[in-house]
Amino acid sequence: MGKPTGFMEYDREDARAAAPRERIAHYHEFHTPLPRERQQVQGARCMNCGVPFCQAGVEIMGMTSGCPLNNLVPEWNDLVYHGNWEQAYARLKKTNNFPEFTGRVCPSLCEAACTCGHWEDPVTCKANELGIIENAYEQGYAAAVPPRVRTGKKIAVVGSGPAGLAAADQLNKRGHSVTVFERDDRIGGLLMYGIPNMKLEKWVIDRKADVMREEGVVFQTGVNVGKDKKAAALLKEYDCVILACGAKQPRDIKAPGREAKGICFAVDYLKAATRHLLSADKKSGTKEEDFISAKKKKVVIIGGGDTGNDCVGTAIRQGCAAVVQLEMMPKPPDARAKDNPWPEWPKVLKTDYGQEEAIAVFGRDPRVYQTTVKEFLKDKNDRLTGVVTVKLEQKKDEKTGRTVMAEIAGSEERLDADLVLIAAGFLGTEKYVADAFGVKPDARTNIETAEGSYATNVKNVFAAGDARRGQSLVVWAIREGREVAREVDASLTGYSYL
Repeated sequence: MGKPTGFMEYDREDARAAAPRERIAHYHEFHTPLPRERQQVQGARCMNCGVPFCQAGVEIMGMTSGCPLNNLVPEWNDLVYHGNWEQAYARLKKTNNFPEFTGRVCPSLCEAACTCGHWEDPVTCKANELGIIENAYEQGYAAAVPPRVRTGKKIAVVGSGPAGLAAADQLNKRGHSVTVFERDDRIGGLLMYGIPNMKLEKWVIDRKADVMREEGVVFQTGVNVGKDKKAAALLKEYDCVILACGAKQPRDIKAPGREAKGICFAVDYLKAATRHLLSADKKSGTKEEDFISAKKKKVVIIGGGDTGNDCVGTAIRQGCAAVVQLEMMPKPPDARAKDNPWPEWPKVLKTDYGQEEAIAVFGRDPRVYQTTVKEFLKDKNDRLTGVVTVKLEQKKDEKTGRTVMAEIAGSEERLDADLVLIAAGFLGTEKYVADAFGVKPDARTNIETAEGSYATNVKNVFAAGDARRGQSLVVWAIREGREVAREVDASLTGYSYL
């Protein structure tokens, strides 16, 4: 372990975040990492528990406890404490292909399950992870290592999000020849265009993609498989195809007035904002008319999750006049409830960066709980003018016995709005991709695979990531990419040591 008494001697110290009013002036990441020596002290706080839930990645009461990648957290915390950064990188890379991504955007399931956190503040696992990988790039440990031997097998990966990239990285290391097809102009999937720059700067993705290119992975951007590139052609040219094309069917809000001008899906808004930010680079292909700006507008965001929060932060940086974030569910408690004990994922109130910024700029939390939109209001030119909201309450459905959110009669209110962003999640993979390959959808409109497998009903076609499991976390997508790579490798060679 780090230091036997470290968790008693040292307080938690994390990267410093710039003040909200300071950071909204730009779109850059706004945390200042600790110096290496102080980060090593944080490694000393790791207790090397008898049962390290931080790396368990098990399901407890329907929620994941600990890292789904089974990261060897106590091991690399100990190595960080002792200043053995190179070996810490080697242990981290055993389980995680992209700590430069997870160290920035993961919600830290490891820290939520930290035994130290059960009693006081958890170990800074996420910051230690980011420190390890960034030090590795600085020192040259993270440089390209191409495989020495090629197997002659060819694999096509459709989609360059974290699942597709993880699968490609693993299979390339095994010596197979991998081509990744991406319909957008840049590599990264939702990492590139779904996560704002202030959470994940795009040079971070480009840096890793360049390493993968040096190692032999081929990227083809601007290729829409199922339309530009036929499925039959891929199956003929490649030994296996992995569908890692995400869950990109956004949930809509079916309410009167939905056709009003000024309503869009959050993913389209965030994508346009990132494209506009990258417009100095000609390959972005940005058109000014595609940019959706919240400047001087009253913004209503439907959805209380991470994407909704990202919309809040983006709208504030664009200079919105006001912002409200509607959340269907009740407000979570400030501390764990008795029926939500450690090491379950803590169902407590989390105030994220966008909400912090809204509080600083407008003087209040933008979230309104147990509320949804009942009607969109528009003028004679079909321009959005506002929304009618309605309060919700929890009730038990008499037919199914499930708890549902039902409208409270007479609770309607009007909110002025010039821009509505729908951040209500995603339903499943896009139908045209599934139809092109002839793969079956499951009951949730994801791509169906055999139980305990990533194989679809079509020979040599596999699925992974959000396309298979539905909308989820980056860390789960990486795990799926690693596991589908192992299955594909075994199907091609008869065994796998991935």
